[in-house]
Amino acid sequence: MLSLFVMAFASATLLPGGSELWLAGLWCRGEAPLALWLVATLGNTLGSLVNVALGRYATQYVDRRWFPASRAGLARAQRWYRKGGEASLLLAWLPVVGDPLTVLAGIARLPWWRATLWIVVSKGGRYAVLLWFAERYFSCG
Repeated sequence: MLSLFVMAFASATLLPGGSELWLAGLWCRGEAPLALWLVATLGNTLGSLVNVALGRYATQYVDRRWFPASRAGLARAQRWYRKGGEASLLLAWLPVVGDPLTVLAGIARLPWWRATLWIVVSKGGRYAVLLWFAERYFSCG
């Protein structure tokens, strides 16, 4: 289970990862679905909160040469995030766009408890659907 936590955590940060396959492998080994769901959701949520923290503190480096976004690019991203609002974090589970959304929530200084709530719903929902799908449609034999 620790391996699932680590994979889920890494997958939620800006690092590449594939917690879904790890989750499926552990499910096939007979691990309890509720335990899998809890561990994966916790790891993935905490990883996303690292992104929120990066967003909160990254803007102080915007004028540095090595910083990956320009001031204008950040302003565009913030405007886009404000249009969707904090509910856009329900899409935090999506590949490619999910991680930047959590960074934008940090840049927008969304309160921690609200960011956590939206992220738990998003990430927990995804893992619940994955486990439901696995239980219903797959056998590991």
